[in-house]
Amino acid sequence: MEYLSKQRYDEIAAELKHLTSEVYPKVKEELAEASAQGDRSDNAGYREARRTQGKTISRIRFLQKVLENSRVIDTDALPKDRVSLLSRVEFTNLSTNARMCFEIVSPHEMDLEAGKISLKSPIGAALMGKKVGEIAEARVPSGILRLRIESVTPA
Repeated sequence: MEYLSKQRYDEIAAELKHLTSEVYPKVKEELAEASAQGDRSDNAGYREARRTQGKTISRIRFLQKVLENSRVIDTDALPKDRVSLLSRVEFTNLSTNARMCFEIVSPHEMDLEAGKISLKSPIGAALMGKKVGEIAEARVPSGILRLRIESVTPA
């Protein structure tokens, strides 16, 4: 079971609707046109249309599975005093004194450029459940990071 923010759930649902109602019918039409051009073994347009169809179907199935196995997070039920899903966490790396701030999100919402890390990442997992002032230890490829929680802003 994956938990998604309402915004991300709606984005995935919209992409799925777009693929099934607009993209896939066009792909099917292009495939029919390419198929009608004759010998399929020597038809590059047909092969490309089949590839596109496969990619589209694969993406549709993936999004359907994500939505089937996801629930929208009830932000009112999340703890306010500790790091949880959708918390914005400011912390200090104790070995470098570098301060960082990230929002903890589900793997489907991760976006480092937007400051969102997965709760399943080493740092995200180490921060989960911690309170302000506590030290989290994250096991990363370069060793163990000791992170002091400076602030937690709930969703």
